[in-house]
Amino acid sequence: MPNATVANAPPSLDDTSDAELAARAAGGDVAAFEPIMRRHNRLLFRTARSILKTDAEAEDALQDAYLHAWRAIGSFRADARLSTWLVRIVINESLGRLRRRSAEVRWLDASVDPQGPSMEDVMEGNPDDRPDRVATRSEIRHLMEARIDALPEAFRTVFMLRAVEELGVDEIAASLGLPEATVRTRFFRARGLLREGLARDIDMAMGDAFSFAGARCDRIVANVLEKLAQERERR
Repeated sequence: MPNATVANAPPSLDDTSDAELAARAAGGDVAAFEPIMRRHNRLLFRTARSILKTDAEAEDALQDAYLHAWRAIGSFRADARLSTWLVRIVINESLGRLRRRSAEVRWLDASVDPQGPSMEDVMEGNPDDRPDRVATRSEIRHLMEARIDALPEAFRTVFMLRAVEELGVDEIAASLGLPEATVRTRFFRARGLLREGLARDIDMAMGDAFSFAGARCDRIVANVLEKLAQERERR
């Protein structure tokens, strides 16, 4: 495990590449780890939430995943994407939490029946035809989040990474250990489920789904840095 040496990251690190930041973090530079967290916080939070389905537990999982990443940063190889490496750690941490609470984990099980309740049963008519559509955007956003949470496990994380975070199929395939063709298939099937009843509004609401406010980003970074400081004091 690297020996931390710096407490606060200088602004100049914001333009430093992931590979260089990882190399500096591997040498014990906590200052280099802070911009790594800030740069990838939203992607990793959304990944954790797609598995755990609650904001609070996703935050906890992400913080623990960062601690694991800090301790293992020396094993990262610069020929890979740091985001892919981090996503794998977050997925492992999130799935571990599911197992520890004795939930039935059917991770990416192709046999899951994707057919759920029709969106027409949830929404009355096409919201695009209602004069108060703009005023109800917030409600539609919450409905979108609920419907993503309700997706079968085989599709939920694929959809989150592809549609919400806009990662490439190749990176998702590498992160989840799936063939690219499987990623494409699961994404389109998930999108089809969500588009039912929402139609045009799905694209308008996408940018707002699972918002990652600055306060949450700051809180996660501060908590991880505090835990790293506590580890140094124990040594």
